[in-house]
Amino acid sequence: MAMQQFDNQISVTQINPAEHYSPAPLKKTSSLNHENVASDAKIVLATINAKYIHASLGLRYLYANLKELQSCCEIKEFVIQTRAIDIVEQILEAKPDIVGFGVYIWNIIETTNVVSLLKVVAPEIKIVLGGPEVSYEAEQQDIVASADFVLTGAADISFYQLCKDIINKTEPEQKILKSTPVELKDLELPYQYYSDEDLKNRLLYVEASRGCPFKCEFCLSSLDTASNPFELELFLDQMDILYQRGARNFKFIDRTFNLNIATTMQIMQFFLDRMTDDLFLHFEVVPDHLPRKLKELLTLFPDGSLQFEVGIQTFNPEVQTNISRKQNNPKSKENLIWLKDNTSAHIHADLIFGLPGETFETFRESFNELYQCRPHEIQLGILKRLKGSPIIRHTETFDLRFNPLPPFNILSTDRVDFATMQLINRFARYWDMIGNSGRFKHSLAHILSDNPFDEFMALTNWLFEKTGQTHQINLKRLYELVSQAVEALFPEKHALIISIIELDYAASKLKSHFGTLHLYAGEQTKSSGQNKLAQRQQRHKL
Repeated sequence: MAMQQFDNQISVTQINPAEHYSPAPLKKTSSLNHENVASDAKIVLATINAKYIHASLGLRYLYANLKELQSCCEIKEFVIQTRAIDIVEQILEAKPDIVGFGVYIWNIIETTNVVSLLKVVAPEIKIVLGGPEVSYEAEQQDIVASADFVLTGAADISFYQLCKDIINKTEPEQKILKSTPVELKDLELPYQYYSDEDLKNRLLYVEASRGCPFKCEFCLSSLDTASNPFELELFLDQMDILYQRGARNFKFIDRTFNLNIATTMQIMQFFLDRMTDDLFLHFEVVPDHLPRKLKELLTLFPDGSLQFEVGIQTFNPEVQTNISRKQNNPKSKENLIWLKDNTSAHIHADLIFGLPGETFETFRESFNELYQCRPHEIQLGILKRLKGSPIIRHTETFDLRFNPLPPFNILSTDRVDFATMQLINRFARYWDMIGNSGRFKHSLAHILSDNPFDEFMALTNWLFEKTGQTHQINLKRLYELVSQAVEALFPEKHALIISIIELDYAASKLKSHFGTLHLYAGEQTKSSGQNKLAQRQQRHKL
């Protein structure tokens, strides 16, 4: 990833890495050669995914570009819920000499625990870290203190070079190594290393381009200088191989998929020509760049085949200027409405709360404007401090205060106090359960009217006061709570909502009958009897 040249006035803590890393020459006395590498060393590539359905594209790129070392390498993927000690056990089963970890904001805590344990149990193993979470401000991180090497930036090639040096006993003296920029034409593509199990059960991440020309300061892609495409014919050949093997779920990680319309059209036509009932494509699109010819093509895709992730973030021009975001707001709204009315694409639109200059009131306006565009989902994100992102240049000016622990979310600004930030966090969580889940697709539109933000905020406050929780609410109980909240907050709507919410409840396919729900606040839920501890004690007496 290209480095951003910052102004001297910008307060950014950067690491001081060595010059671009190049491999040391092989020692003349070394017995290493391409034929005996596999018997001389063992490499494990590992990462901790947020969910099982996520397959690591980054690890597969590293594996694809290991050349003669590939035969002695193994990929091991884990999920967040796995205990660190169990991950260490599974890694050690491979008897590795080198372990490379992909480190991201969602797995930094868990990976730190694994690396710490691994260094205690098997200190002789060389641990190499890479990924966005350790590519910046690395020297201040606990995980780096435990590791042997850190490769910053795109490590597709530099990981191979470092492994050769470690195996050959010519490893560099520096711990933090800056990867040489990668020419995409020099990369071996990784798609053949998706297994049949991956194709059957997991999301397949693919990329037709790398980088982003936009400079939105909350995003690490703002450090890129441009969006660089892979050779299109080669990329489509790889997609065809995946398709012929049975792949039907493709998630493009391109930051700006519709930047080059000619390329976008060819990729879309490629998949349209192979359309089946189970083919599903996921793209991140620029909201104000949908020319007529692309629109015409999009109308040809059947229901259930497309999902568009549309980054709006904010409609406030002042905030957009603060974060260097260029967006034609009227055109973005027009295109969102057009997509909803004229295509079968599932539209997932993003807003971010806590941006420099944003207030409760301006965020309310952005939410209401986006709601009127009628996307299927509105993802309400809370600003996070991604290491290396230019957003931190605003820290003093806007008194940005971030959580020191992952996920490094914003806690307050000069415009938004901590209590308000917590309020929006609850709003976002309830919106995800009620608005984005699709569980209330019939009734929610009737609960909210001309002022959806304030009405849903009232619902948020009522639900939290009633339950004191934003997680682990039983679905049947959630239907009851929403009905009771409407009775308390909007009594004139309650009779209508009861009749409509029955449609939502039926769609949920819960086993209990709708007539058994407590839809009125005055109804008392029957006691569940003994609490769990008493039940446990009672079993020992039987």
